[in-house]
Amino acid sequence: MMVRDMNYRRENRAARSSLFDGLDGLEEGRLRASSSYPHDERDNDEALENLQDRVSFLKRVTGDIHEEVESHNRLLDKVGNKMDSARGVMSGTINRFKLVFEKKSNRKSCKLIAYFVLLFLIMYYLIRLLNYIKG
Repeated sequence: MMVRDMNYRRENRAARSSLFDGLDGLEEGRLRASSSYPHDERDNDEALENLQDRVSFLKRVTGDIHEEVESHNRLLDKVGNKMDSARGVMSGTINRFKLVFEKKSNRKSCKLIAYFVLLFLIMYYLIRLLNYIKG
């Protein structure tokens, strides 16, 4: 996706530079007439077509920008919603842990379960190590 965006930007940059070809002093904020100022009707029509092409190009670019902004807004909304749901799950889990550890009998049960899990893991790795040594 990143490569597509870079190619898209490169194409737009090239098209943008061709869009303003022949317009000297655009960066300085002024426009100067070029030496090939249209003198007859055909040149005027050609200049008008060129201007229409440039306007339609700018319209497409702004449409593309609008679509990108909309897609990014949708993505941000989804991320925000998922973060909210994750926050709710985490707060519920923390509340359950608080309830479990409030009573001493629950703490003892949790310690016992933790010891069994630890014992299981130690036995699992020992058996795996023995199989590795034999094999």
